[in-house]
Amino acid sequence: MFIASVRLKNEVRASRGRAAPFRCRLVIMAKAPMAGAVKTRLAREVGIATATRFARQCCAALIARIGFDPRWDTLLCVTPDAARSSRHWPRGLVRMPQGPGDLGRRMQRVLDRAPAGPVVIIGTDIPGIRGAHVAEAFRVLGRQPHVFGPATDGGYWLVGSRRRPHTPQGLFARVRWSSEHTLADTLANLDSRSVGFVATLSDVDDAAALAGCGRRVPSPLSLR
Repeated sequence: MFIASVRLKNEVRASRGRAAPFRCRLVIMAKAPMAGAVKTRLAREVGIATATRFARQCCAALIARIGFDPRWDTLLCVTPDAARSSRHWPRGLVRMPQGPGDLGRRMQRVLDRAPAGPVVIIGTDIPGIRGAHVAEAFRVLGRQPHVFGPATDGGYWLVGSRRRPHTPQGLFARVRWSSEHTLADTLANLDSRSVGFVATLSDVDDAAALAGCGRRVPSPLSLR
C-alpha cells in the first residue's frame, strides 16, 4: 500500500512537470458586415442590400456551426479594428483586431501573435465550411507543417501552420491576392513536400455563385 502511494505521488509530480499539450486554434478572419464595405464584387451584380445580407447571414452561420466547437479554441479576428466591440459578433469568443496591411500582412500577424500551438485561419464567406473540414486540417498539421484548403477560383479558403519549431516567415510574400494565382503564389514560397491539403470549396463572389447556393444561407442549425 505504501509503495503504491509513493508511486502515485511520483506520477502526479512528474505530470505537473510536463508541459501542457498545445491547443489547436481556429482564427476566423471576419469583416464587419456593414453595407457597402463587404462583398463589393457581389454587390455590383445583386445590389448592396442583398450582398450585405448574405455576408451577415454567412458569417453568423459559420460562427454558430464551428466557433464554439470544443475541439479547438476560436479567435475572432475582425476588421475594421474599431468593429472589435460591435454588436455584430456573438458573445463568448475572444476578439482581436486584424490591424493594417493587405491580407497577407494581416494573416502573418495572426501567425506571429497567436498563442503557441497549431493555427488554422479561415474567412467567413464560404458557405460550405463544416467542422469536419477544420478537424481534418488540424489532423493534416499532425503530419505536415502547413495545410491549405483550395478554392475553386484559384485562391484558398483555409491556411494553417503547425508553427513548430518556429512560425513561418515570408509565407505570404509576393502573393497576387484575389486572383487565380493566389494559391500558386503562396505555395511557391514553400517546399511542396511540407504542404497538405483539405477539400476544395467555392467562394461566393458573383451572382452565379450566389444562385448556386440557393440565394440564401440556410440557418446555422441546418448546416451542422
